[in-house]
Amino acid sequence: MSSQHPEAEASRILPSVCPLDCPDTCSLSVEVTGDQITAVRGSEANPFTAGVVCNKVTRAYPDFVHGPARLTHPLRRVGPRGSDEFERISWDAALDLVAEGFTAAINAHGPQSILPLNYAGPHGELAGGSLDRRFFYRLGATRMNRGPLCGGVRSLAYESLYGNAPGMPPEQAAHSDLIVVWGNNVTVSNLHLTRVVKAARAKGARLVVIDPKRIKLAQQADLYLQVKPGTDVVLAHGIAAELERRGAFDNGFIAQWVQGAEAYMAEARRYTIAETARICGLDEGDILQLADWMQVADRMATSTGNGMERGRSGGSGLRAAMALNALLGQHGRLGAGVVAKSGLASPKTRARLQGDHLIDPATRVVNILDVARLMLDRDQPTPIDAVMIYNHNPIATHPDQARMIAALSQPEIFTVGCDVVMTDSMAYCDVILPAATHFEHDEIFAAYGQNYVQRAAPVIAPVGESLPNTEIFRRLAARFGYTEAAHQASDAQLMDDAMDASHPQFEGRPPSQMPTDRALEMQAQDGTALILCDTVQPDTQSGRIELFSDALQAETGFGVPRFDPVPQDLPLVLITPSSDKRINATFGSAPLSAGPESIEVHPEDAAARRLQDGDTVEVSNTRGSVTFRLKVSDAMQRGVVYAPKGTWRISSATGLTANALIPVEVRTDIGDGACYNETFVELRAFAGLQAAE
Repeated sequence: MSSQHPEAEASRILPSVCPLDCPDTCSLSVEVTGDQITAVRGSEANPFTAGVVCNKVTRAYPDFVHGPARLTHPLRRVGPRGSDEFERISWDAALDLVAEGFTAAINAHGPQSILPLNYAGPHGELAGGSLDRRFFYRLGATRMNRGPLCGGVRSLAYESLYGNAPGMPPEQAAHSDLIVVWGNNVTVSNLHLTRVVKAARAKGARLVVIDPKRIKLAQQADLYLQVKPGTDVVLAHGIAAELERRGAFDNGFIAQWVQGAEAYMAEARRYTIAETARICGLDEGDILQLADWMQVADRMATSTGNGMERGRSGGSGLRAAMALNALLGQHGRLGAGVVAKSGLASPKTRARLQGDHLIDPATRVVNILDVARLMLDRDQPTPIDAVMIYNHNPIATHPDQARMIAALSQPEIFTVGCDVVMTDSMAYCDVILPAATHFEHDEIFAAYGQNYVQRAAPVIAPVGESLPNTEIFRRLAARFGYTEAAHQASDAQLMDDAMDASHPQFEGRPPSQMPTDRALEMQAQDGTALILCDTVQPDTQSGRIELFSDALQAETGFGVPRFDPVPQDLPLVLITPSSDKRINATFGSAPLSAGPESIEVHPEDAAARRLQDGDTVEVSNTRGSVTFRLKVSDAMQRGVVYAPKGTWRISSATGLTANALIPVEVRTDIGDGACYNETFVELRAFAGLQAAE
């Protein structure tokens, strides 16, 4: 800490980038006073984010970096797991304990008894996955498929149609005359698309919002369809069948650019408008109105979010929503296309960065959703004996929370944690290593929701004894004798390993030397705009947009999208979309998230249970019980309740969060992903408490 009070010192404004799990990846202006971050604002370095940043980043980041939850020294647990009883130790002592724990696991059951349990805390290329992957690959630890937790189903759905070709950059939607925002709460988790939509509407574009909740953007829409959760594939199929009946398909485009249209339509034709309306809980007239507008649109942009993937038919819903653009010939020109995956234009070289050559192909790969079950199975031939949790808060994010808590409570498993702040999951670790924030180390960023690459330099020194992930894994690798250059590479070298420097937009500079005050827009190889079916070709085996997937048919039986509903055993459906206070679970310890979380309920559902706005309520099923503060809202549809994701255990009187109610055994149609929205619950007053004062 500086010896002077921050307000007595001159402030500096330094450039940075937001690393959190969000498609926008905003450029930041960071106010630094002495050795402390005193304010975080948006900057103009990235033209897409253009000086605007979400409130949760501006309000929560200074406390996240310097607040009471910050981990500043290595710790060793001295009390029961979950008790938050730790003592400070040195880095050498901490790394010795980690090496001893890992070595004991290897000696007992081999290297695959070690599990790296990480996800997407920071989205920088270095902190997100570089020397850590090289270390665990070299060690021979169990590998993990992380996509099923979130985002992987959406990626697979997109890739089944387009391969790894970048989709429409969000800025191009300004040229659209019809924008369909489908399962994407843009004001909460894709903020800068709002500005693009506003610009298009100023020029006469129509806006359609499709979402189970009447989100803020829906209030501005020309048409809002409050679809029942999980029925999106039926809506898309019904519209496709209606448009085909009208002769609205672009048959010339289909002949040139689309494969599998007939097989696709054979499934879609099963749904009349009347049947579609019944299943989706919509008015027939609203569906026909959307079909009318799609039929006459010249440039239709479809923006899909992660919301759709969170149900059993999630992959099918996403594929069907995107297929409408292909059937209507809505690609090949500015403003026509699917707003998704434009970050694929970034020339990332992750195989090189992460050291894929170190992988032993015989090493087992586990689905991240199966981790708790795997940890609890002590009778398998290779049980999990050691776990390292980093870039992740599994207790706050995984389905079936009670099972994850039980898994982390086992004394048989040596558990090491690495994080910026003390979390629900860190409380169960034997050793905690304090990680630096992205404000404290060099980093390079490639977004998944826009097509700019950005670099950031440290704006402050590491707080306390915290270290960047890269340095932690350099030191850990050295403990195991991995002193080769691959395991001791500098951050500058890792940035160069992360990107293909020959890409024209780097202008001959290595990525580690790109400016920090200007984002680089990644375009087509010839420098032109990214336009699928024009400057960019579908990256599929056929070279076309594939509406029938041979790979998915062989793997899952879902060669074409298909509705596969889950039987509902309780009267209410709980959905848990993004929060306006947190990004996933990040900032869960911030003052912004203090107190009980709210659950939004339709007035008729509340009245039927004699509940009033502000009551403390208990939401339960056979997996557990969670308390919330009731918010009665006509933004919800009857039979559906909404609680934002990412809450921490302190928010509920039962010590559990909404994730305790979510099934882990129900999986998506493709990608074996989590079905957060297939959560069925009942709602009642908690302990007779009345509305809060």
